[in-house]
Amino acid sequence: MKTITPEQMAKSGSEQSHQKAIFCWAALNFNKYPQLKFMYHIPNGGFRNVREAANLKAAGVRAGVPDIHLPAKCGQYGGLFIELKVKVGKTSPEQDIWLAYLNSNGYYATVCHGWQEAVSVIENYLKLEG
Repeated sequence: MKTITPEQMAKSGSEQSHQKAIFCWAALNFNKYPQLKFMYHIPNGGFRNVREAANLKAAGVRAGVPDIHLPAKCGQYGGLFIELKVKVGKTSPEQDIWLAYLNSNGYYATVCHGWQEAVSVIENYLKLEG
């Protein structure tokens, strides 16, 4: 059986494909980094119809929340948040507010451009002492 690689997942170049590549890489590295089993995507983005968007907002979805959360304490940080962009995507004002808030409250929150940068950040984060 052929294993799908992160490179293959990211091939289309969309943000969603890069996100899938990150989680593909994570699945391939659970043995090396067991904390990756707890990493998850926060599904705030995407296009939704008006009714679904209203229901999600009423249920607590907040604009600007980063895409990925790794709830693992490493070094001085209580967890890692990643806002994923592809190429030169820019953050929105709401995303900037969330990133600043999370960083000021003991989390490591950052923007990564592409799955490879995100993987590098995750690996470096997991290697922090503490």
